[in-house]
Amino acid sequence: MVYEVTPGSLRINFGATGVDAILQNVAFILSTAIFSCPMHRSFAWDPDIDSPIQMQSAKNIARMTAAIQEFEPRATVVRIDMRGDPQNGALKPVVGVRIDDEV
Repeated sequence: MVYEVTPGSLRINFGATGVDAILQNVAFILSTAIFSCPMHRSFAWDPDIDSPIQMQSAKNIARMTAAIQEFEPRATVVRIDMRGDPQNGALKPVVGVRIDDEV
């Protein structure tokens, strides 16, 4: 099964377990820019914000995929779609993930 996750799409549930915890972790990774976690500066992903929109999208997709692989290895990225209004620079990732072994 493929689950869709977007930044900030899930409310934090401190008691989450199994699939819910994994999806929450993926949403948290997507919502967090690198250097913004005081005790773990390398956590999250490094968004590219200064390139042309097509180049920026490609770089960000690669960086989001790498961050999810590193920080939540139980989830496998199967697709990332950038949705929104590229003319105004308003793109939001919609990430499709498969949960390994459906914990």
